[in-house]
Amino acid sequence: MFRTFTHRLLLALLFYMPLAMHAGPAFEDNMAQRTLACVACHGKEGRAGPDGYYPRLAGKPAGYLYNQLLNFRDGRRHYGLMTGLVQPLSDAYLMEIAQYFSALNLPYPAPQPAIASQETLTQGRALVMQGDKARKLPACVQCHGQAMTGVAPNFPGLLGLSSDYLNAQLGGWKTGQRRAHAPDCMAPIAKQLSNQEVAAVAHWLAAQPLPAQTQPQAKPSPWPAGSDPINCGSALLIPAKPSAATPQPKPASALAVQGAYLARAGNCMACHTAQGGDAFAGGRAIATPFGTVFSSNLTPDPQTGLGRWTASDFWQALHHGRAKDGRLLNPAFPYTNYTQVTRADSDALYAYLQTLPPSIKPNKEHAMRWPFGTQAALATWRALYFTPGEFQAEPSQPAEWNRGAYLVRGLGHCAACHTPRNALGGNKNSSDLAGGMVSQQNWYAPSLRNVQEGGTSENLAQDMLALLKTGIHPGGSAIGPMAEVVKGSTQHLSDDDLKAMVVYLKSLTPPSTPTSLPSKRNEERKPSTALGAKLYEDRCIQCHGAQGEGVNGAYPPLANNRAVTLNNPVNLVQIVLYGGYAPATTGNPRPYGMPPYVLQMNGKETASVLNYIRNSWGNRAPEVTELDVNQARERP
Repeated sequence: MFRTFTHRLLLALLFYMPLAMHAGPAFEDNMAQRTLACVACHGKEGRAGPDGYYPRLAGKPAGYLYNQLLNFRDGRRHYGLMTGLVQPLSDAYLMEIAQYFSALNLPYPAPQPAIASQETLTQGRALVMQGDKARKLPACVQCHGQAMTGVAPNFPGLLGLSSDYLNAQLGGWKTGQRRAHAPDCMAPIAKQLSNQEVAAVAHWLAAQPLPAQTQPQAKPSPWPAGSDPINCGSALLIPAKPSAATPQPKPASALAVQGAYLARAGNCMACHTAQGGDAFAGGRAIATPFGTVFSSNLTPDPQTGLGRWTASDFWQALHHGRAKDGRLLNPAFPYTNYTQVTRADSDALYAYLQTLPPSIKPNKEHAMRWPFGTQAALATWRALYFTPGEFQAEPSQPAEWNRGAYLVRGLGHCAACHTPRNALGGNKNSSDLAGGMVSQQNWYAPSLRNVQEGGTSENLAQDMLALLKTGIHPGGSAIGPMAEVVKGSTQHLSDDDLKAMVVYLKSLTPPSTPTSLPSKRNEERKPSTALGAKLYEDRCIQCHGAQGEGVNGAYPPLANNRAVTLNNPVNLVQIVLYGGYAPATTGNPRPYGMPPYVLQMNGKETASVLNYIRNSWGNRAPEVTELDVNQARERP
């Protein structure tokens, strides 16, 4: 039951006590539980969102659903909320989610009443059922089924969708905001339609009743005699892969194999791979407070990549922060950490990168505000904040500690996120690890020196090891930028290396630091409210429990959880607004998700439920304000 914080809160606690007695539904380990993050927007069991903008998932062909999840993750479709949710998930898990929703045979809603003119509806019907031979426009039913309920495995049904949604999707095809696997057949079709024709198709389809049999057609209809069948990328079922793997070197020399492992340790592929692009071919936009930096092509293409670089050129980039031609590199490339990498490991990395398939992708010019991208500005910054220096082992420490220090300080570049930076983006101590905001992402990387934040004490060492290996531990999970690190890097490291990292991180926490959570409450502010308690009961209790106890292996506890009581609440605000999944890893291939509530709760409601959580079940934390929430909404 709740603890009494102060006498002035006694009445409030008595008011909240009945809530603690309301148990949520019994937890069941099934796909319905694992996809709660999906149905928050797409409606109960994926029947469609109440506003009609989030379409029905239930009963759609599995191949179609799977391809759309890939399209969101890999940049062919654009909706930030969806992309953020599916980014940490593997192909195999996305396929499983698609198959789950596809197997749900549930009633459809009644069609929308027709609100367009009869002339518009007649025009829409003609395009859907007959197409336009003069313009070589096929009828919609040719690919989407004669009953318009879809065609297995890859073409969706067109019924049971709102006119607004249909109009938006056809508009997306017209403008290029929505794409499919090449050859993209829908784009040229949609681009031939006028805005009036798009509206006609959308209004007619939205007004059509569902047939008695709503299952997708078993196979495509034959094309009419004399017509030219369309070669359509949407018909391709992209096979699910076990996981996104680092390309393996060919031939696999021992040096290159070692380099492939080191590339994992540095998570090089994450920054040097654009969304949906070739691995290591660069082009990913990296936002900084001073403008946008675009990562470079690391494949051995001689014109646009590293094909003409030598091992010494590569060492110069890692150790000195200089390109082959001597130019100073932008410190968004973390050479302030990579300078500690040994020459031997640099040569192994170079050997591995030279075995990759060459990708012809010219490097993009950085978009920096003047004067920050100039060589003079970079030289000044380096004089203040950068001194080249290879890692030196500390003789007083055991080999395991030194290995951990090398990985954390060097290739792991943990300080890039976990170290505070000044207005110029610099820090005198590149291994400080005292916690800081992740640049331009609105996430807080907690201090790795403070056990009240992210520090590692003796009794937390196993939790840290589990988090780095699987993305979860009994007290929480990796979400946001850390999910990408675990998915792309730490889960692939050896147990010995992970243990060494934990040994080093544990040494950063002073032995005298308490492991219990002290009171941080500002007694002048009492943020717990009846609104927060009611919202918790309505939206949170099902997963996190009446006492904030959570479900082991699925939903983290909220009681006595240091991630919940951080002084900086930005991570909690982000998670409640935008939801998220832990990364799909070998040790946790089917993670549970947190639903996004950005469209369901306003700033006041979000702040209220967070204040309730942060000050219940023994938790003590400062107030989350409506301004905190609104700022996160403005900078997702």
